[in-house]
Amino acid sequence: MKAIALNETDIQAQLELVPNWQYDTNSIVREYIFNDFVEAFGFMSQVAMLAERANHHPEWSNVYKRVTIKLTTHDCAGLSQLDFALAHEIDQIGKTGAR
Repeated sequence: MKAIALNETDIQAQLELVPNWQYDTNSIVREYIFNDFVEAFGFMSQVAMLAERANHHPEWSNVYKRVTIKLTTHDCAGLSQLDFALAHEIDQIGKTGAR
């Protein structure tokens, strides 16, 4: 099923459901900070499993205890419901260790 780009009104409504994510043109971005590299890497491993199951993969980086995640849907050149669904799931995992 092809992802459908959300319009600005839908994006703003979805952002209210993931308030820690920042809207940046055609993506949403969030930084997580953990106690150390091992916690950060463990979090990334959990997110990787979610992303693979959803077949929707983030752009991300890790520097020591910081993980920055950027979500966008390349198929529709913008944001889709896939991005917000994955952001919500990631937030559920991040609650346990991130600051």
